Amino acid sequence: MKTITYTTHGTCARYIEVSGENGIITNVKFYGGCNGNLQGISKLVTGMKYEDVIAHLKGISCNGKPTSCPDQLCCAIEELMREE
Repeated sequence: MKTITYTTHGTCARYIEVSGENGIITNVKFYGGCNGNLQGISKLVTGMKYEDVIAHLKGISCNGKPTSCPDQLCCAIEELMREE
């Protein structure tokens, strides 16, 4: 299993810890941001394939910003994929 810490850009969450193994998300933890919503996203994506999470969440914006916590999670997963 591989775990990375990703520093977010343009969101309320400061960073994301994401773990995965064999192309499957095993754990996600957001630091900062909307606690309840981010806990929900973390639970929903756990057990999903990297590519499926990216297909569903990439490009979501928040309050007119060009990114969001779900979009930044996709960036973190892409980094995890490169490091695996």
